[in-house]
Amino acid sequence: MSRRGRRGRENALAEEFEEKERTLGQELVSMLLYMAVVLGMTFLVITFLGQRTYVSGDSMKNMLEDGDNLIVDKITYRFRDPQRYDIIVFPFEYKDDTYYIKRIIGMPGETVQVAEGRVYIDGEQLKESYGRELMEQAGIAAEPLTLGEEEYFVLGDNRNASSDSRDPSVGIIHRDKIIGRAWLRIWPLQKFGILKHQ
Repeated sequence: MSRRGRRGRENALAEEFEEKERTLGQELVSMLLYMAVVLGMTFLVITFLGQRTYVSGDSMKNMLEDGDNLIVDKITYRFRDPQRYDIIVFPFEYKDDTYYIKRIIGMPGETVQVAEGRVYIDGEQLKESYGRELMEQAGIAAEPLTLGEEEYFVLGDNRNASSDSRDPSVGIIHRDKIIGRAWLRIWPLQKFGILKHQ
């Protein structure tokens, strides 16, 4: 091969090498930008739209299990009122960084009572598919309890293993204490999905 041919081949190899370096650099910059966008979006979602939490205990069994990881929707209640049977998250007043996950049973203005192990709303037994067991303790709902504006009565689905509105330490939940509604189960992976509230 002539010198000119060798030089041409060397130049072609050098250009090919430079092109690969440029491509690799572009891919690296692209990947870093992608990671920055994902981290930024995650921060925005967690700060303004959602919050990650996990279930500790069996009070919401069989819907939620101990150890489930959830994303809490913090935006829905800015546009609509909480509904009966929504699964909500709110802070426990007497312990920092402790949040409860319960189901809304009583709505503002309603009278709630637990009698003979069943829930009564305005004197009528509540027809529900959650918490089918008879409640052993009525707590503060043993007598009719009328909810004020923006007040909610909440229960765990596993009624006899739940600390909820029947317990004076939890009591009635005011709307401004509700962080949001349980929206998405992200762990365990085999149960990943949007939670059904109704």
